[in-house]
Amino acid sequence: MKQLASGKISAEDMARANDLLSRVHAIFNGRVVGQKALSTALITSLIARGHVLLESVPGLAKTTAAVTLAGATSGTFARIQCTPDLMPNDIVGTQIYSYETGQFSTQLGPVHANMVLMDEINRSSAKTQSAMLESMQERQTSIGGTIYKLPDPFMVMATQNPIEEEGTYVLPEAQMDRFLMKEVLTYPTPEEEISILTKTAEDSFGSPDGVEPISTADVVFLQETSRKVYVDDAIKAYIVALINTTRGGGPRPLKDFSKHVRVGSSPRGGLAFLQIGQALALQEGRTYVIPDDIRKLRYPILRHRLVRTYDALANDIAPETLIDAVFNAVPTP
Repeated sequence: MKQLASGKISAEDMARANDLLSRVHAIFNGRVVGQKALSTALITSLIARGHVLLESVPGLAKTTAAVTLAGATSGTFARIQCTPDLMPNDIVGTQIYSYETGQFSTQLGPVHANMVLMDEINRSSAKTQSAMLESMQERQTSIGGTIYKLPDPFMVMATQNPIEEEGTYVLPEAQMDRFLMKEVLTYPTPEEEISILTKTAEDSFGSPDGVEPISTADVVFLQETSRKVYVDDAIKAYIVALINTTRGGGPRPLKDFSKHVRVGSSPRGGLAFLQIGQALALQEGRTYVIPDDIRKLRYPILRHRLVRTYDALANDIAPETLIDAVFNAVPTP
């Protein structure tokens, strides 16, 4: 692969970005033990202006991670516990009539925060899920005919519990596509669990001394800088080839792939590869994207965008296996 240009990022901006990111990582690692995949997913999604869907059993520090990220970026935080009786107005906000003044006043809902945690989103009804996903996409809400812009930066971290299906509403694949990434969390290692117990007993969780949170304006700077990271035409062609291969096409179509995948990735998948590649390059201190940036988070980007066939589900063919087949079929630039 030929040497790529350095993009439009000045040395001063890159130095500032590196300093800001090191502070965020230091604060995050001081509060959350292990869970590197969770850290990468959250910080990368924030830089890429996306939202992340997390799937895991309870107790894997998802809420702690969301609160920590909000604190590390000086942002406001709101947690929404999803239940079957949760209504869209409970999220977006509503108008309240005052008998004293004879007028309506607007009460904004918890979605009007920089970091919003939607806990167990699959427990809320389809109507409520749609209202939340609309806010995520449009980054605004409508209350009583008035448009209210959501704060900037704005990020949603939604969780779903895979071990309980009673009383849940499955999030449709078409709506899951709105999430930039879907990360599946695993249990910490024994060494990490020992560290958790030790830090809890010693009450030593917290930010390192001398490390100050960054501001929301700094987050916007990181997002704008990320968009300036150079992406060569060869990388763009690589992304398009990958996405088309998931649809049964591409430069080297996979034989019988349609037996396992009913619907491939939408164009949002290609945009996700582009934006996440830029965010990862920025975190690595580079001003250009390389193929490894595209491969690194391939599972979180594609696992919720491939709709498997009944045969694939019956034979327990994991989406990660299909994703690897796609990447093995497409030549690396």
